[in-house]
This record gives sequence, C-alpha cells and structure tokens, in this order.
Amino acid sequence: MRRFRRTTLITVFCLAMLCGLGAARKLYVYPTLWLLALAPLLLFVRKKNIISLLLVLCFGATVGLWRGGEYMRNVHQLQSLTERKVMIIATAASDSVYGKRGQVQFTGSGISLVYPYQSKLAGSFKLSGFGEQMIYRGDQVRVSGRLFPSRGSNQATIAYAQLTTLSHGGSSIYNLTRRFDAGMQNALPEPQASFGLGLLIGQRNTLPADITAALTAVGLVHIVAVSGYNLTIIIRGVSRLKLGSKYQKLVLSLLLIAGFVLATGFSASIVRAAIVSILSLWAWYYGRKIKPMVLITFAAAITALWNPFYLWGDTGWYLSFLAFFGVLVISPIISARFFKKQPKLLTMVVIETLAAEVMTLPLILMTFSQLSVVALVANALVVPLVPLAMLLSAVAAGAGAIAPQFAGWLALPARILLTYMLDIVHIMASLPSVLIHRSIGLPYMLMIYIFVLVTLLIAYRKLPKVRENYEERLQITP
Repeated sequence: MRRFRRTTLITVFCLAMLCGLGAARKLYVYPTLWLLALAPLLLFVRKKNIISLLLVLCFGATVGLWRGGEYMRNVHQLQSLTERKVMIIATAASDSVYGKRGQVQFTGSGISLVYPYQSKLAGSFKLSGFGEQMIYRGDQVRVSGRLFPSRGSNQATIAYAQLTTLSHGGSSIYNLTRRFDAGMQNALPEPQASFGLGLLIGQRNTLPADITAALTAVGLVHIVAVSGYNLTIIIRGVSRLKLGSKYQKLVLSLLLIAGFVLATGFSASIVRAAIVSILSLWAWYYGRKIKPMVLITFAAAITALWNPFYLWGDTGWYLSFLAFFGVLVISPIISARFFKKQPKLLTMVVIETLAAEVMTLPLILMTFSQLSVVALVANALVVPLVPLAMLLSAVAAGAGAIAPQFAGWLALPARILLTYMLDIVHIMASLPSVLIHRSIGLPYMLMIYIFVLVTLLIAYRKLPKVRENYEERLQITP
C-alpha cells in the first residue's frame, strides 16, 4: 500500500480545512459529533497510507465546517441587524483619519453589541461619525448609528454615527508608535513623511490620495502595505549582525517579529507573514527544509481558521497568498530554468515581480478590471531601494522623536531617497494609458489558473536538472 509523506498529510489537512470553511458558508452540519468520532481514528495516521490520507481529509474538512458554522451565526446576526440603529462598543484598530464631510473614520475590532440587545459580534467594522476630534488605536469607543453589512476585510459599516471615547489605550507599544509617527512628521515634510511611514509600518491612512492612486497605477501599492517583505528585510538585517550564536539571532528575530506585529496590527497579510517567518526561522535553526506548499497552505489555514471572514470575502487575503505562491513556487522554477547560478538582486526582483503578477493578475482583472502596463519596470526601479529607504526613514523618525534640533540634517538622506522614489512613481503614473481596463469572468479566471498550474507541473516534472536546481533554491533562510 502506498505511503505518503508527512508534509503531504499536512498539506491535505490544511486544504481540507479551507474547503470545509468555504463550504460552511452555504452548508451547515453538526460537525461536533464528527470531531468526536474521527479524533480516535487519527491514531492510524501514523501509518501514512491511503486510509490515513482519507482520515486527515475528513478531519480537516470537519474542523473547517465546525469553525465556519460558529462564525456563520455571527453572519446571520449581522444580517438581522441590517439598517437598524445599534449601539456598539469597539476598540480602535487604527488611528482615525478624516473622511467624508469631516467625519472621524477608523477601523474597530473586538465589537460588543449594547443595543438593541447585548452580544459579541465577530470581525471588524468600518466606523465613521462625529463627536470626537481624534481617536487613537487602542481607544475604546461607543458608537451609535445604523449598521450596514459590507464586503471585504470589514464585515459591517456604521457611518454618520455618534462617537464617544470611553477609555484611552494605554499600551506602551501604541504610545511608542505614536511617538514614532510624530518623529517622522517632525523630521520630514509631506508627502515624504507619510510615504516613509507606509514603507516602514504599512500606515496608509495619512498618505495623500493622489500618491495612493499613483502607486496603484504603477503596481507599487504593495510597498506601502505591511506584508512579508517588511519582515524579510528585518530578518535579513538580523542575519548580518555579528552575534555570538544562531540562538541569539533566532531570539532577536522573534522579538522583532512580535514587536512589528504589535506595532502594525493583526492584519491578514502580516499574520500570514509572521507565521511564515517563524516557521522559516524554526527550519533554519534546526537545519531543516520546509516545502513552500506546506508553508502556504498552513499559513492560509491558520489565518482563515482564526478569522473565516478572510476566506469568505477578503480580496487582499487572496492576493497575498497568490503573490506568495508566485514568489515561493514560480520564481524558483523560472530562475532554475534560465539561470545556472542564483540570479543577482535586480534580476530576482524582476523574476519575483513577474511571478507575483502572473498569479495575481487574473483575480485583479476579475475584481478590479484594471492592469498596470508599467508594473514590472516600476518594481525594478523602486523595490531594490526599499530596504535602504526603510533604514533611512527609521533614522529620520528616531531623530525627529529624540533629537528634533538635528532632525533636519539626519533626515536629509531619507528625504532625498524618498523624493526620488516618489518622482519615479509620479513620472510613470503620468504616462498615457498606464492602466488598461479589462474584465474577465470567474470561468475565465479559473481556466487561466488551471493553465498556469498545469504548465508549472509539466516544467517541473519533465526537466530533472531544473527540479534539482529548484530544490536547492527553495531553502528559506534569514
């Protein structure tokens, strides 16, 4: 009887869990009894045969159905509150900005319904209204207004609400982040200050709308969205420090990852990146390899299990994992096929950008109906400068917070580099027909992804030398 690898069983379990979570959106069963029945049978998984594979498949799907069913109760609860006046208490997950008609706008999490009845509500809400001049991350706010369900990363919106701050967040991390923001504003003019904050911690709420639109037009909006790229830069920076042992590098990397996640918030992209980074560090420390598909499916399952709303309607969550697949799976195949040695930095940036574009383009066309024709060139010109820009921006912010009298001089290198990057973005965004507006339907999108996957499988199976080089380049190390 055929035996399966442990990594295969883990991948199948994660995929089955994702399928169960997706099915729970339309199908409700009573999976608790199935969980109790299947749990003892998992003892047979040690044999790693076809029976083990089927048990893992069933158990993963059951876990997904159970978790999804629990969250569907919250979906039905939100639907019952549609267009009704409610009162909730929420914790601000981000600092507020001014939205339409001078409203204070922020994202709220940890939602507690107070009126018309008391209950806990899952997910995050987009909240805006009047009554407070500023709301900071961590503040507990009472919100009164009409609730409307929404799609995407936020499950509901309440606009033109009455806002009342009940308590202020006293977290030292939040206070340090605010001081850091103030230091950046002291050291750099706008829009360089907001752009620097976007590069460092993914803060986009203060970025001018025209710059956000330009970044989107040239395919560079991902550099101001907190993601795994930020963590990769941090970990690689630690690896170059002359510390006494691998253990010290591991501890320092984990501390920086934890601090970064706390400072930026628990968004889907950064949680996924943190999981991948921690697993990669664990493999590096113990001298092991983790296959990319195991990383991708495990991170997807954990984040979706933590918040099924990601799987049910967060386009950013899907784009994140598609780009992740392109970078970790497709780009090594391309580099192994066309290069005998590991390509240099600029070449790898182009390859990884192309691989990410291949995987995200069909979903972007179906969802947003637009395509940037200069994304590849823009990424090649700007992305290699991001690590240096992050370092110089951090120096500028630190100078602005600690020694504002010298901030202008210490922030000069960051100002020059950030101005150059923004000029490149504006010049490329001003080119005619930089965006092509096209749309495809769901069947065409699925056909494209099937074609890409089949092509990859053929390229991997039929070229032994490519497969050998590919395996060598899969190792993810700090």
